[in-house]
Amino acid sequence: MRSLQSSKIRDFCRQLFGSPVSSVLTLVILVALGSSIYFLWNWSISEAIFRADLEACTNNEFGACWGFVTEKWRLIIFGRYPYDMQWRPALATALVIAMLIISAFPQTWTKKGCKILCAGWVLALLLFFILMEGGIAGLPTVESDSWGGLPLTVILTLIGMTASAPIGILLAIGRRSKLVIIRSLSIGYIELVRGVPLITVLFFATFIFPLILPAGWRIDPFWRIVIGIVLFQAAYMAETVRGGLQTIPKGQFDVSDSLGMNRVQTYLYIILPQALVKIIPAFVNSLLSTFMDTSLVTIVSMYDLTGSLRLALGDPEWRNFFLEGYLFIALIYFVSSFVMSRYSIWLEKYVQTKEQKAELMIS
Repeated sequence: MRSLQSSKIRDFCRQLFGSPVSSVLTLVILVALGSSIYFLWNWSISEAIFRADLEACTNNEFGACWGFVTEKWRLIIFGRYPYDMQWRPALATALVIAMLIISAFPQTWTKKGCKILCAGWVLALLLFFILMEGGIAGLPTVESDSWGGLPLTVILTLIGMTASAPIGILLAIGRRSKLVIIRSLSIGYIELVRGVPLITVLFFATFIFPLILPAGWRIDPFWRIVIGIVLFQAAYMAETVRGGLQTIPKGQFDVSDSLGMNRVQTYLYIILPQALVKIIPAFVNSLLSTFMDTSLVTIVSMYDLTGSLRLALGDPEWRNFFLEGYLFIALIYFVSSFVMSRYSIWLEKYVQTKEQKAELMIS
């Protein structure tokens, strides 16, 4: 074992310093990397101001002013939600994130566990909207126009991906249908929606859609945005699922026919379980895309995490420290995306391991 490790170390060093050119490049890169780390450490830690002291930040020429985040973090995280009631979105978001963490454990994926999870999600989402909107249990009403920050980003991503997945699956199956009308409608919808940017869909859902509703009808702006995101994401989800369906051999359909299964049973019990496993990386990519694209709701006057930062930068005294603010929310996005990405890698390996064990048991 030690000799193998020593051999790997020698090979690695040979790649770095095997020739005069590679040695020079390695030294240049190491010096540049070391200098960058030293500069970033001094700027972000050693010389930085962490307290909300505007005068100290203004006079500090060499370090970061994290005091801006200290001063404005509640506005950045919760947006325009009333200051004295921000415990409500904090608790609502914590409930949803807790359910996401619980749902990530395979031990909860049993038949009984799924029933408990479904009940838990119904309760968590119900409590989320009760806490956010109020109007009952003595909670003052807060209109959805005042929702923002991280809670808005989380709920838009969650509902957008959850609701778009079944629609996307139906569209993907419809695109492969032998019925001309269903296939044409599915293809037409997918190509139409994929041919326009999300900002156009949000603009239509916010400003045009209310004009075509019957007189007296009104849909809350939040739900109009949710519908726009769901319908937009469903088109991309359909193409992702279609890619997974194309990897399934035609013989799988023949096997289901020989077992007397109809088309719905074939897709439900044989085709989709295999196809959905193969699209886990693409699904997570869509999830991350939706998570990032929620920043576009600022265009239609709802302020997610990025939009709330812009509200915080509206203070002229702290406006010069925008870099620290953007780095703060970039860290939130990065940590969230990194966690989702690593979990998807683990999930893919977990599913593959389960499949291999099942195949060994059968053989």
